[in-house]
Amino acid sequence: MGRAYQNRKESMAKTAAAKTKVYSKYGREIYVAAKSGGTDPDGNLTLRGLIERAKKDQVPTHVIEKAIDKARGGAGEDFSAARYEGFGPGNCMVIVECLTDNPNRTFGDVRLAFTKTKCKIGTPGSVSHMFDHCAILAFKGDDEEAVLEALMEADVDVTDIEQEDGLITVFTPNTEYAKARQALTDAFEGLDFEVDEIRFLPQTTTPVEGDDIPLFEKFLEMLNDLDDVQNIYHNAELPRD
Repeated sequence: MGRAYQNRKESMAKTAAAKTKVYSKYGREIYVAAKSGGTDPDGNLTLRGLIERAKKDQVPTHVIEKAIDKARGGAGEDFSAARYEGFGPGNCMVIVECLTDNPNRTFGDVRLAFTKTKCKIGTPGSVSHMFDHCAILAFKGDDEEAVLEALMEADVDVTDIEQEDGLITVFTPNTEYAKARQALTDAFEGLDFEVDEIRFLPQTTTPVEGDDIPLFEKFLEMLNDLDDVQNIYHNAELPRD
């Protein structure tokens, strides 16, 4: 699974680059994480990871602080998570994660993106069983055995570890994220994560070719333009330029 993830990084980067309104996305995620798990990053590893990722994506400090202050005050919207699954152009598999304060509106908007691009929205579980829901932690290093030992001592369920080009990448089930992150930061002082996220990794890929390519790009663009959409995962394999 690890090697496949490395091979798909270019495709993932294109999807991430198409994501607009980065500040809004992080602001909403930070607000929800702080409201549900506490506003202190030292006691809320999910929040700490989000803040670090936001800073790496050059989100201004005032955007981060505003979201935390909003959660601390107890006011603001009541967002809930929503996940939609289906089949995109070329019959590729797609998962759309949202944070919404109006599920009916969000479902209608996401469904419209599917129907306008000749795609088919499915029922919950229709494609997610073909993805691995993983926590991924990557950092500079070359001692794979020491990393595995630290995780084993903390009783972390490790799915895979790879070491390549001076970077160690750890894969665990999504439910092990907080425990794995804590174990690594405890074992290795000053650890700086290059990748620190939970995502869906496809188990297989589906080639998207010909007329389906512009349709796929339009599909992603429509989804990315929706304020409620946080992440888009797919197994589409596009031709290399």
